Amino acid sequence: MNSEFKNIWILILGGSSGLGLASAKKMAAHGANVCIVHRDRKGDLETFTSEVEGIRSLGVQVLSFNQDALKQETIAEVISEIPKNSIKILLHSIAKGSLKPLTGTFKEQLTKEDLIITINAMALSWLDWTQALIKENKFTEDARNIAFTSEGNTKAIKHYGAVSVAKASLEALMRQMAVELTPLGITTNCIQAGVTQTKSFNMIPGSERLAAHAQKRNPFKRLTTPEDVANAVYLLAKNEAQWINGTTLKVDGGESLR
Repeated sequence: MNSEFKNIWILILGGSSGLGLASAKKMAAHGANVCIVHRDRKGDLETFTSEVEGIRSLGVQVLSFNQDALKQETIAEVISEIPKNSIKILLHSIAKGSLKPLTGTFKEQLTKEDLIITINAMALSWLDWTQALIKENKFTEDARNIAFTSEGNTKAIKHYGAVSVAKASLEALMRQMAVELTPLGITTNCIQAGVTQTKSFNMIPGSERLAAHAQKRNPFKRLTTPEDVANAVYLLAKNEAQWINGTTLKVDGGESLR
C-alpha cells in the first residue's frame, strides 16, 4: 500500500458507486482512510459491501453509513466517529434530484418543491457538512473541499433544469468558500466531469442518446470514466495542489470544447 496519505481521512458524501466510489478506491490505494455516507436499498448493499471489503484489503480503515446525508443527526453521528484534525478531503458526490420538464401536466412538471429538494441535496448540503466539520475541528491544517459539478452548470439539457440550478448554486458556494475558508487552510474546488455512465447519469431521460453524442464530440472518442475523475481528486489532494483554489476543473478529455 502506498502510504502517501497515511493517517488522514477522506469523507465522501454519496460514495457507494460511480465517481465517489472510484475516488474512495483511488485515495485508499494511496493510504487514506475512507468514510462513505450513502443511501442504498437493501438489494444494492451486497455489491457495496464487497467493494468496502476490497478497500479494506488495501490496509486502510473504512467507515460506511447507509443513512440520509441531508439529516442533521446523520452529520452528527458520522462526525463523532472521525478523529479531530484528520479529514484531508471532503468530497461531495450526492446525486439526488428531480428530472422533470418545466411544462406538462401537474404531476409531470417541475415544481418549486422539486427545486428546493434538489438544491438542498446537491448544493446546500455541501455547506452543511463543511460548517459542521469546521465547528468540530475535523479538518486537517491543509484540507481540500471538493464537489462534483457537470456541464449542466451552463448548458440547458432536457429534463435537467432542477439539477442545473443546483449545480449553479454549488459553484457559487464553491467560489464563496474558496475565499472565506482560506484562513482555516482549506481550499475549495469543483470538478466538472465529462459524461460518465454512472447510475445517476443513466436515470436522465435520453441518457443513451446523450452518451452517444458525448462520445462523438470528445476528442478522444470515448466517455469519461469514474477512474478519470478519481485521478483528479487525487491530484487535488496532493501538496502540490495547495495553490489551486476557487476553480472548476474540467475532467472530460476536452469534450466540453465542442
